[in-house]
Amino acid sequence: MTGLSSLPPPDDWPGPWVRLPRDDDGDPAAFGDVTAGGRLHWAPVLHAGLRERMARIAEWIAATSPALLVSDVSVEVALLARLLGTPTAVVAMRGERTDPPHRTAYDLAALLLAPWPSALPEPGWPRHWSAKTVHTGAFSRFDGRPPAQEGGEREGPRRVLLLMGSGGRDISAAEVTEAQAATPDWQWTTLGGPDGRWSTDPWPALCSADVVVTHAGQNALAECAAARRPALVVPQERPFGEQAATGRALMRGQLALVTPRWPHAGDWAALLEQAHAHGGERWSRWAPGDGAARAARALAAAAHNERVP
Repeated sequence: MTGLSSLPPPDDWPGPWVRLPRDDDGDPAAFGDVTAGGRLHWAPVLHAGLRERMARIAEWIAATSPALLVSDVSVEVALLARLLGTPTAVVAMRGERTDPPHRTAYDLAALLLAPWPSALPEPGWPRHWSAKTVHTGAFSRFDGRPPAQEGGEREGPRRVLLLMGSGGRDISAAEVTEAQAATPDWQWTTLGGPDGRWSTDPWPALCSADVVVTHAGQNALAECAAARRPALVVPQERPFGEQAATGRALMRGQLALVTPRWPHAGDWAALLEQAHAHGGERWSRWAPGDGAARAARALAAAAHNERVP
């Protein structure tokens, strides 16, 4: 397995790695029609980084003849691989994906990987997408990791972990401060988000939280689910309504408490109580713990042109 990315390889990556140039640097005013008339998502005109990026991918395909290329979110990379005769697996995302670029990528894929349970499918998908979809359920780097132990009965205020990412700024530091002030019986810890610290291992903080407040991104939810913690989920604005769609799925499955926007200060105390009472055991329906293994089996089968299990 070879990784292709603009980022450096993870420290524990075991195989080859192709470092790709960035295709989003430079003066945005010079990017031209990046959507090619609505047929693509990101193809800046006369951009040297994009040209070299695609050339390196093509060179790698020509040199190695991969049995399968897995595209995370790039329609353009999936299309390039298929034009070069390489089957593709596309990691599907929730939300409105019926625009022409998404339709192209999902239509041409040999396999769609959906990191959510089959019991909570994304509504409105064409039948031919569903027929080639493997629902892995959410999976996390923490799957199978035992809960962090604190030792003994804990005293003091209950704990809230505000777990946010770096991909959006939908809430402000002032709003977080107001929520903390409105809930004096709860002790807050913030990871990510506005003015929040970063942690390479949030597992102990997750396991010690009485309630996790987080957005509806796939990774954050997968980690919350792995820890089986009660959660209050606040979907953030994302392209194609991805997080809003995920929030609706969580509500359908009654897996967590979901609020469509950052609550008013006066609502926080009641919402934290509701989330705590809801508990976190239902997360097992979202993340059964073997999602990575399911994805690996599906990719291996697709690479061998076999029936996906």
